[in-house]
Amino acid sequence: MRIAIYAFDDITMLHLAAPLMVFGELDRLQLAPNWETRLWSDHAGSIRTAEGYSISDIRAPDTVNWADIVIIPSWPLSLAPISDALKTVVRQAHTRGAIVAGLCLGAFALIDAGLLDGRPAVTHWEAMPQLAERHPGTEVDSSVLYIDHGDVLTSAGTASAIDACLHLVRKHLGSAIATRVARSLVVAPHREGGQAQYIERPLTRPATDPAIAEVMEWALIRLHESLPVERLADQARMSRRSFVRHFQHATGTTPARWILERRLHEARAARNHRLERRHHRVHVRLRKQRHLPAELHRRVRDLPQRLPATVHTQPSPGFIRWRWAKPSGLEPQQERADECLHRCRTHLDGGWAEPIAFKRC
Repeated sequence: MRIAIYAFDDITMLHLAAPLMVFGELDRLQLAPNWETRLWSDHAGSIRTAEGYSISDIRAPDTVNWADIVIIPSWPLSLAPISDALKTVVRQAHTRGAIVAGLCLGAFALIDAGLLDGRPAVTHWEAMPQLAERHPGTEVDSSVLYIDHGDVLTSAGTASAIDACLHLVRKHLGSAIATRVARSLVVAPHREGGQAQYIERPLTRPATDPAIAEVMEWALIRLHESLPVERLADQARMSRRSFVRHFQHATGTTPARWILERRLHEARAARNHRLERRHHRVHVRLRKQRHLPAELHRRVRDLPQRLPATVHTQPSPGFIRWRWAKPSGLEPQQERADECLHRCRTHLDGGWAEPIAFKRC
């Protein structure tokens, strides 16, 4: 598989590193020696990253003709429209049958090129309002990490680029190889594309209509109550049809979708808060267990820093509850310590498990 990755001046090293790291690991582990990556840009030569480093051996745009997969790993923060020359290159690659992927802000380039008209897309959550405003005909999905249409793929923020690239590995080489790569990189082997992102603020833009803004403020303190559209319309002193029309014009979404997003946001925030408190209790409790080995004490000390930012809606390998072994031997304290340490080694060193909570029997 031949992969051409687009590079440009002021791109961050991390955006370039994500696809290079995932696909390069196939060669380092000798899992797929025929997979090759090349960097290309608008002109052959070199580019300068946002961190100030110069990267040479950048190839010309005709490299795209060689590639089976074309990746736009990011896009300038100014969100400038795609140039005519680059649009032609990307469209020709797509017409030829190459898979085209826009990672993070790279989704803007694909949509500007007309590859996603009428199809859902995803990008970094901070840029979703701009994407929806710039391309009203494209459905912007705020709840996913990546979307694969077969010929075109888009992904959310920077870390989601790793998920998307692992998805491509899994798609072409199978789950076993994708899992090997993920374990080598110490990342989750498979986070579903439908998994909700952790978003700290609503995705809908602020209401431009004062009447709608007042209703939204009123609804935010009543999310625990039943809030059908009719009730919101009555609060705004409008008919249901008029209220829906004004709400969509002011916020870019429907009242029901906005209520759902706000409730999900509050639920995730509340659950994260509970997990953080549980982490603190576990940390304090285990720190008092003087008989535990030093290695386990070190790992327990680092637990608060390992709390994941995403609250999953489905059980995953990251949600592990350990039960300490009940003492049954002559040295119960040592037996319990050995059992707990064994489980720490099994799960923490496995590469994809993040401990969430401990339970005592």
